[in-house]
Amino acid sequence: MKIAVIFGGASEERNVSIASGLEVIAGLLAGGHDVIAIDTAKGALSSEEESALEGFEVVKKLPDSAALEEARTHHPVAIANAPELRNVDVVFIALHGGSGEDGTLQALLEASQIPFTGSGHVGSAIAMDKDVSKRLMLVAGVPTPPWQMCNPNDEGVENRLGFPVIVKPNAQGSTIGLSLVRDESDLHAAIAKAGEFDHEVMLEAYVSGREFTVGILDGEPLAVGEIVAPTEIFDYASKYQRDGAREFFPAEIPFSLTQEIQELGVRVHKALKLSGYSRVDFRMDAEGRVWCLEANSVPGLTPTSLLPQSAKAAGISFPELCERICRLAITKSNRKGA
Repeated sequence: MKIAVIFGGASEERNVSIASGLEVIAGLLAGGHDVIAIDTAKGALSSEEESALEGFEVVKKLPDSAALEEARTHHPVAIANAPELRNVDVVFIALHGGSGEDGTLQALLEASQIPFTGSGHVGSAIAMDKDVSKRLMLVAGVPTPPWQMCNPNDEGVENRLGFPVIVKPNAQGSTIGLSLVRDESDLHAAIAKAGEFDHEVMLEAYVSGREFTVGILDGEPLAVGEIVAPTEIFDYASKYQRDGAREFFPAEIPFSLTQEIQELGVRVHKALKLSGYSRVDFRMDAEGRVWCLEANSVPGLTPTSLLPQSAKAAGISFPELCERICRLAITKSNRKGA
């Protein structure tokens, strides 16, 4: 197949996306495919530019604002209309956050009738909006922690949700802008911090307990994994730094719990109108109740990412995972064109 891998982006997750894109490129090349690398901030990369990125690792700090502003000068319309995409079999979207994950790029590619990996523009937009996602989870009978949307002057959180409480942007990933607040005196600062990344801020009841995740591929669950973070929150550093967290695939849990998490993961995937692949995250409280935290329509594909580990534990190598994701995209596109 001739495949264009789009990565980089202009969101705070740009560095994560670069790491994902490089892994996907390597995986597809290992599978014998013809690959075009496209950084949305630069366009198609030369072989020299690709080589310069070898060994790229996600650092603890987010990209600086100047770098993101430069990346944002390249509008998604320009990327979707790039001449390099005209003769490809499929576009592999390895963008995290922003217009690469919220349905914007997906809608443009759909309008251009270019096959692309992952969910369509509707599912992408739903999964990015945590408030909407949680409403649909409840309709689908999937437990999710109580929450409320807020503004900087919101009062009475303790009566409605209790403390501790999670404060986070409504449409961000990688726990960017997220805080664990134990006392109302720290609430306004946490809301302000989250507000730097999104105009909508969510307050969510904190579930203390074990954390699990499951990958979904072609509507079927992969292996359930358990994440043991060094802190109470599986934060940005824990996710992307080597040895930042301990991850166990498959999770050492009873078969009945594995089945429950897998079944709930598939239910969330369908309720949010996701397609191709996704990853769904959970916490289990002290009473053994499982709560869905969120779904990721374009989960990370870095060396430390959870979806590849979930697939590997299910017997699927990384090159095979990348190829299957591409073939699912082509099949979906053919159905629409029929």
